[in-house]
Amino acid sequence: MPTFTSSKPSLINAQVVFVVDDDEVLRLAVASLLRSVGYNVREFSDPNEMLAHSLAAVAGCLVLDVRLQGYSGFDLQHRLSQSGNRMPIIFITGYGDIPMSVRAMKAGAANFLTKPFRSQELIDAVHDAVAIHEDYVEKQRAIESLRKRFECLTPRERQVMGGVVSGFLNKQIASDLDVSEITVKLHRANMMRKMHVNTIADVVRAGHQLEMS
Repeated sequence: MPTFTSSKPSLINAQVVFVVDDDEVLRLAVASLLRSVGYNVREFSDPNEMLAHSLAAVAGCLVLDVRLQGYSGFDLQHRLSQSGNRMPIIFITGYGDIPMSVRAMKAGAANFLTKPFRSQELIDAVHDAVAIHEDYVEKQRAIESLRKRFECLTPRERQVMGGVVSGFLNKQIASDLDVSEITVKLHRANMMRKMHVNTIADVVRAGHQLEMS
């Protein structure tokens, strides 16, 4: 059994954390601990129930036992990965060994805790995992916003942006597109306005985020 000690509650804006463990005592203890520091916890004994939950796509972290009744935590990790769900996973187990932890981490686990573990270890692991996930989600939102702005560009403006991202000068882009340099400048100005960027460096950065080069 992990050792749970008291911890001072903190403000965490109620990020959603899933706990999957078929050991009811441990599951309730972990859920209670995480709720005590402000997390919005959903607990499950069955992985399939977790996958079907309405918050599965937005949860910030999953605390998962490696060995479940008739199920492997690694199987669930694989299913989440295959579905494109990037929820960070913290594995907990009473039967951990180095090969098992290496396997989990190579497959993308955020952490691997062996019972008994201190309550603060789990709190810290969840805090770090949620922070990493929030950063990922924020970056994805920024990229999606860029994509929407990019979709508003005309075909010619996209071509000009591609040239700028590739490091070409206006005259080189003009030659490549068989238009005047003035026309390229006009398209570039319109492109930058629609993309909400102010400098060429901003255009290049946006292009790299959109994987234009």
